[in-house]
Amino acid sequence: MTRRLCLLVSCTALVLLAPQVASASFIVARNAQNIQLAVGSQGWAMVSFTENGTAKHVLARGAVDASVPKPGAKQTAFQIDWAGGWSWQHKQLWKTFGNACQPYDGPGLPFFVTGCKAPDGSYWALQQWQRALPDLGFDPWTPQQSVMELHLSHWTGNSDSLARIEAYQDWSYGGKWNEIFGKVTYKGAPVHGFRSTGVGGPLDPFGRNLYLDTMNASAYGQGWKRENSFLAHNPTGAFCYGFFKFDPTKGGYQHPAGQTGLRGPGTGEQYRITMIGPGVTPDVQATVQALHPFNAKDPNDVKLEQQANQLRSEIAPGDRSCHA
Repeated sequence: MTRRLCLLVSCTALVLLAPQVASASFIVARNAQNIQLAVGSQGWAMVSFTENGTAKHVLARGAVDASVPKPGAKQTAFQIDWAGGWSWQHKQLWKTFGNACQPYDGPGLPFFVTGCKAPDGSYWALQQWQRALPDLGFDPWTPQQSVMELHLSHWTGNSDSLARIEAYQDWSYGGKWNEIFGKVTYKGAPVHGFRSTGVGGPLDPFGRNLYLDTMNASAYGQGWKRENSFLAHNPTGAFCYGFFKFDPTKGGYQHPAGQTGLRGPGTGEQYRITMIGPGVTPDVQATVQALHPFNAKDPNDVKLEQQANQLRSEIAPGDRSCHA
């Protein structure tokens, strides 16, 4: 959902009978187990896993890195053979597929499962995490909300070749609420889309949601909880979110049956922001320690707020959705 959002952090059962083009940020499986990754000398990747007790093999090819946002353009995307080679060559290639990949020595990735370095020097990786958790600290109450998505990526270069999340903190409404804001970029260019739903769902292959989790929030209980999810803004790639109280029955939130009353604020001890990478690049994450409550009598807090307001105007000039 799109919602109002100082430390800088670098982030870090159907078989198709014809080849398919996968949309950007490819989800290769859900609730997969026994996950394996192999890359052949021809540059194709074979992902093998067990899903709902059934062994599956998925081939991917034809994409690396990402394109910068451009209206009406196509984003970098994999070609996918869900039948392990049968769709492309009418052979069960997974039975004889050789692995030419070397051990992974690339940048650290959140929710990393496995990865490798291909013969051409590019990297492949698999990451698995719960993207669809309900907002506002609710524990999942449907299987769809707790699903573990397995994401496949392919890129060239080191950590500088990945998307980057900058995250900062300050306060809002005269210090009443804590706030987190920042910007997401890919190779120096803002990450953003051009169309979205009224509640912040991307409607083009360039748009990206950021998933904000809070640790040990007194309003939600112990552990990591999903606080909210929101879009990186067009055209700045900026985001801003205030830790307010929200009514989960309004604004498009999912909520359990019979829910009444406000939720939050989800102020915790630590925050992490996760984003699916642009194109077919890896998912990235920024983690920060939570900022303390504002003290108007503390000159350090007053100075920090002033600096944050200035920084916000610098990283998102002209962004009316994020202002002091």
